[in-house]
Amino acid sequence: MSRTVTVIGAGLAGCEAAWQLANRGIPVCLVEMKPGRFSPAHHSAGFAELVCSNSLKAARIDSAAGLLKEEMRRLGSLLTDCAERSKVPAGGALAVDREEFSRLATEKILAHPLIAVSREEALVLPEGPAIIATGPLTAEALSGEIGQLCGGSLSFFDAAAPIVTRDSLNMDKCFTASRYDGEGEGDYINCPFNREEYEQFIDALLGAERAPVHSFDAADPKVYEGCMPIEVLASRGRDAARFGPMKPVGLRDPRTGHRPWAVVQLRTENRENTLYNLVGFQTNLKFPEQKRVFSMIPGLEGAEFARYGVMHRNTFLHSPGLLAADYSVLGRPELFFAGQITGVEGYMESASSGILAGINMARRLQGKPSVILPETTMMGALSRYVAGYSGRDFQPMGANFGLLPPLEEKIRDKRARYGALAQRALDALAAALPEIGSIRKDGNT
Repeated sequence: MSRTVTVIGAGLAGCEAAWQLANRGIPVCLVEMKPGRFSPAHHSAGFAELVCSNSLKAARIDSAAGLLKEEMRRLGSLLTDCAERSKVPAGGALAVDREEFSRLATEKILAHPLIAVSREEALVLPEGPAIIATGPLTAEALSGEIGQLCGGSLSFFDAAAPIVTRDSLNMDKCFTASRYDGEGEGDYINCPFNREEYEQFIDALLGAERAPVHSFDAADPKVYEGCMPIEVLASRGRDAARFGPMKPVGLRDPRTGHRPWAVVQLRTENRENTLYNLVGFQTNLKFPEQKRVFSMIPGLEGAEFARYGVMHRNTFLHSPGLLAADYSVLGRPELFFAGQITGVEGYMESASSGILAGINMARRLQGKPSVILPETTMMGALSRYVAGYSGRDFQPMGANFGLLPPLEEKIRDKRARYGALAQRALDALAAALPEIGSIRKDGNT
């Protein structure tokens, strides 16, 4: 009988790892501390909880994020299926009803006959085969154990955007549209600024009081560029926000017929379209300050905030020199890590690392060599970045075409070039699949 693998953490990476193992005939004990204890950012007892945005990024296969999800689908991903079944309108992005997404994932995991769930906090690293997928908010006891294993870890800070109710918006000042042609049929609500409104908003944002840093915060926190709080971005220059999440490119205000000076976009959070998040407005302002400042956004004068933005710690390993490209610990072949703790950044990036960790743990227990996906695939490129980064300052990395080797043929048109990179990746994955063994919905390989 196969040995049981302990998977610690039922987030996105842990769920994917457990799913891959169980569907390859390997028994799994999935350890999850919720609901007995929650991290500073988690609130639901369900698995695969989305903490920050509800967007899983672009859906097009000729985008880096879309290619990553397609690779995951072809490897039998649990969560891409859950995402398709819980998606909400979001233009060219794949966004989900986060509660439905978590419910579907939880049901699938609990129903699998080879997955046993243990609702307790893991205090030590397991002795036997294990995958650690505790995420960027690993609890203190286990974090200390991991620190001893790797000689320390790095921390950065991550911020979540506020959510407002649809009924509280003043649609006389807003308009529905997507930023670019072909990106959905007005899936975003747009709040346009003229120049004077924008300048007043930036003044208020720069003068707003920020929330204090809590016990898990460092004296000099590092802010990861991919989740930059809007007030930190604004402090870099008066036009920084206008060339960032507030850029008006591709939009025209139907009231004026002109492009706004700046714009805030709202994206739906659920299927009922009753909740919307402020895209790119991660923040660490105090809650009353969020209410005061963000109510200056045209159309949000009377906005009801269903959730204020928060800022929390993220911890990740210095993976180069610690992890192999199959996500196993060098020198400890039956210990794997998966998820954001490895240094991948993003929901689907985390989930994809869980897929590979699960596949390779199963292979290891079956006496087979690890599978390292080709560097021309997005999943392969991410795993190689985590294991092989050679620069001075290792930082989290999300899916992007810059990770892939260039094409032999130079293609000037960016869309065509990305399409060619995506096709090359899928061809390479197809060639690797016979060795990996895909899984069917009945759980067989």
